[in-house]
Formats: sequence, C-alpha cells, structure tokens
Amino acid sequence: MTIRVLVVDDQAIVRDGLVTVLSLEPDLEVVGEAADGAAAIAMVDDDPPDVVLMDLRMPGTDGPTATAAITAAHPGVAVLVLTTYADDASIVGALRAGARGYLTKDAGRRELATAVRAVASGQATFDAGVGARLVAQLGAAPATQTVPDGVPERPPAPAPRTVRDRFPELTPREADVLERIAAGRTNPEIAAELFLTVPTVKSYVNQVFAKLGVRTRAEAVARVLR
Repeated sequence: MTIRVLVVDDQAIVRDGLVTVLSLEPDLEVVGEAADGAAAIAMVDDDPPDVVLMDLRMPGTDGPTATAAITAAHPGVAVLVLTTYADDASIVGALRAGARGYLTKDAGRRELATAVRAVASGQATFDAGVGARLVAQLGAAPATQTVPDGVPERPPAPAPRTVRDRFPELTPREADVLERIAAGRTNPEIAAELFLTVPTVKSYVNQVFAKLGVRTRAEAVARVLR
C-alpha cells in the first residue's frame, strides 16, 4: 500500500530535499508541496493525503494552526511535525493541535520514513530528543549532586510528581501504560515490558483514553506535558 504524503515547509530547498528523500522509498508518494499553513489546509481539503509532513514556524498560518484545522476537518489525516525546534512549548503546542508525531530536522532518511509509516498506521512517534523530554516530564528523579566539604548543602529540590500522582484517576497499571505511551512505545513494546498480551494492553490504552478524555496517543502525551 502506498502512503500519500503532503510536504509543508516555507523553505523551498527544504521541500525539495524532503521530496527527494521520500521519493526514494517505494511505499511513499509525495502528492504535493505547500509553503505555508493556509496552502496546506486548502490542499488537504481538495485532496486529503495520508500524512502531512508539517513545519511549525512559517509566515502567515503557522504549523500548529494548520495542524488543528486539518485534524479537525480530516481526522483520518495524520500530521507528522518536522521542525528545528524541540522545546517543551513547541512540542506541547503541536501535540495539542493534533499532531501524531514529532521529529527534528536532523532526523535521517530511515528515521523519517519509519515515522511517516508509523503515523499513517495510527501510531504516535517521536525522535530520541523529543522522547527524552517526554520521559523527563514523567517525573524522572533528579541527578544526585555532590557537595564539597565545608559548603552548606542546599535543601533538596521537591521530588517531581509521577504519573500516578498527577492522574489519580488511573489505576497503577493504567499509569504504567500511560508512561510508556508518552515515551513513544507501541502496544507490542508495552506488552513485552509489562508482561501482558497485546489485547490486554489495547484494553488498558482504551481505559486510559476514556479516563483522560482523549482520543489519540498524541492527545494523551499532550495531557502528560501540561
């Protein structure tokens, strides 16, 4: 099955490079290019692709605005963000707008192609740097600091809140599943890590979505990042 991709970026040289790279993959077909969010919205309305490869910061209608419009009008179209920015505000804004994946522009050809296929199949996907930020938001313990002799020790920083603390409506197992969703794990990977069957994981994922009031993995991740 061929995955149809729309490339959105305000820089022509970047669009040309992405078209060339994606065209090397036999199952990916670039069906259009747009230089801004408004053009992307119009093109998706006219002929919805499977995946929109979306830049974030563009003149006029920016990426998050275009993403929100596209995902609202065409829920079957997956938006994969490809940007130079990996700060928390950019990540959260994109995911809240409905993006299903988030990559930075230093991603390689294979990583990009794999991410396009993942979001087209309904998965959420993030590159390693973004994944590290997501994990940090889940309450990873701060690194231990050594204090030189004779120097007064500062009071320890408050322990970060865990997923279980932040979402008391979730059972411990549901919290475990949400942590792994936010880290970009697939259902089979979650099943292997928690020693569960894939159907059982799917059931937990549905329960998490219902309790958090979200519909997709990306929306669940956005809740974690709030």
